Amino acid sequence: MKKIILIVFSFVTFTFVKSQKHEFLNPPKFNDADLSKQKSALDENAPAEILYKSVHFNIDYSRITLQKTIFYRVKIYDKDKAEDWLNLEVPLYQSGSDQETLSKMKAYTYNLENGNVVTTKVDKSSKYKSKENKYVSITKFAFPNVKNGSVLEYQYEVTSPFLFAIPEILIESDTPSMYTEYVLDTPSNIAYNVNYTGSLNPKHRHVEEKMMYGINYRTYRFGYENLKGFKTEKFIKNDRNYRTKISAELNSTNFKELKLYSSSWDQIKKRLYENEDFGGELKKTILAKDNMPAGISNLNENEKAEAIFKYVQKTFTWNKYSGVKTEDGIKKMLETKTGNAAEINLFLVMLFREAGINADPVAISTVGNGVINLTSPNVSNFNFVLAAVKINDQYHLYDATTKQSSMDMLPPRDWNQFGILLSKDKVQQLTMVNSKPSFNYLTAVAKINENGSVSGTYSDKDTGSYAMFAKENYDDNMEKYKKQYKDNYAIDFTNIESKVLENGDFESTMNFSSDNLIDRVGKKIIINPMLFLNKNSNEFDQAETRRFPIDFISAYTKTKKITFEIPEGYVIEEMPKSKKIVTDDKEIEYSYVAEHKGNKLEVTSTIKVLSPDYPKEYYPAFKQIWGTASKSENQVISLIKK
Repeated sequence: MKKIILIVFSFVTFTFVKSQKHEFLNPPKFNDADLSKQKSALDENAPAEILYKSVHFNIDYSRITLQKTIFYRVKIYDKDKAEDWLNLEVPLYQSGSDQETLSKMKAYTYNLENGNVVTTKVDKSSKYKSKENKYVSITKFAFPNVKNGSVLEYQYEVTSPFLFAIPEILIESDTPSMYTEYVLDTPSNIAYNVNYTGSLNPKHRHVEEKMMYGINYRTYRFGYENLKGFKTEKFIKNDRNYRTKISAELNSTNFKELKLYSSSWDQIKKRLYENEDFGGELKKTILAKDNMPAGISNLNENEKAEAIFKYVQKTFTWNKYSGVKTEDGIKKMLETKTGNAAEINLFLVMLFREAGINADPVAISTVGNGVINLTSPNVSNFNFVLAAVKINDQYHLYDATTKQSSMDMLPPRDWNQFGILLSKDKVQQLTMVNSKPSFNYLTAVAKINENGSVSGTYSDKDTGSYAMFAKENYDDNMEKYKKQYKDNYAIDFTNIESKVLENGDFESTMNFSSDNLIDRVGKKIIINPMLFLNKNSNEFDQAETRRFPIDFISAYTKTKKITFEIPEGYVIEEMPKSKKIVTDDKEIEYSYVAEHKGNKLEVTSTIKVLSPDYPKEYYPAFKQIWGTASKSENQVISLIKK
């Protein structure tokens, strides 16, 4: 794996590059020859290719606003596989009376028809806005007349009053790029820290001070040529963490006097506690006092924490909006019984504190939001908040947004390496590792019928993080959740019932039948005793050298147990061979055990993975063990008629 390189350019250090001349912010004129291209030279199988991409951020000194200027030209090779490029979404942010505005939007579709270039302009009527939440609205439009071979082009400007954080830009996308550039221009008295994360080096790189718009500016310019599409790998939580990307945060301003914005975690904590949507809400202790669950006064500290957590978890429903700050406020949440992540978990902190429990909020970045950049503290790193309780010098984490969670048993989205504990008097980095294993038990009891079909009952039970994940999927779309069984196994399942057990496990039970699980050869019946649960592929099948760590939701054990009756009048010709394989450090283990018990054959397959993540050097071990599992689980037996 290539190392993740982090370079921070601040107002103190600069690199002056003048040896190589390259012109930025000058999109080439549309070239008709691009319409004749049949495939990408960078990746012949790519459904689309970026011909030119320019992202320009400029701090307008006269208005003290951030101007975002975007230009894209994209070649479409396979329309059906390039759906992400056929529609454009531009998010616009607002906070109070401050809001971003969109202007100078132009978009075209170019086609070659009968040897002529046909240009179709995106009509204003195709654009529409949607309100995502009180902070974000999105302008959307669809490109018209797109065909295989089309070239799409669009540009727009966004004027923003929000100067604190420059949006993060991915340099490495899934789509190959002939040319990509990133430009940040800022007056010298408005300084930014520029965070460059990733393994790719720009071919053209200018970081310098120069006269622009009549005043002294500092400019950062990075140009990349012939970028191949980013190739992800299986078993990665969020591959965005490994892509080359650039972001920037305000470091300082120097008008009449120097004012520092460059944050430490202490400064971030201070600003959050001064913010009315974070610290201001935590001060409303009367809300906690008036809504304290009854009957907790005689409980010990652990019991109090558990009772308060269960009360919040059962009483309030998460509206699926993230956030470190509240949106409508905790008072409104108490009325509607619905709130965002901050409203629910900050209220949980308030109740803990009111009950005399040592509790503080923990700001995190969820898996989908990317890993926190510890070297560049910024509140924009965060998108979620948890509650932490300190008991006997040990911190325990709670997330009441999920009905299935419990102390230190958080939803999979929360486990993202780090969290920042924001107590009143200090700030502390927490390493967040999911130490509790998950279990998946798959159980089938079957018999072979006289007509050659196989039928029986099947149970799928999950514990820990797996149970939360399954329950969330079930709640999101119950019918889709049930349909997955037939889609995954091509078996006729009926009477599917799913429920949460008293201990918090999530279980689905059902009946099944199939005409395709056995073969008859003369007087023999040939069957795989794993039935439909055999591992028919090796998920660790990557031919190239592994580049990135191996991430799982948690440490886990997966057990598949199948019991089926041997038909009357038949005997087993030869038993499947049992197998066990384990790494030297006992981290990964697989076993396959087949046992003949009376008129039944019982097969148990178990895989154990003792840690939630592994360095890339473990990949060969996983590949070998998964290969052994696949080979073992695809053994068949012959039943011979006496």
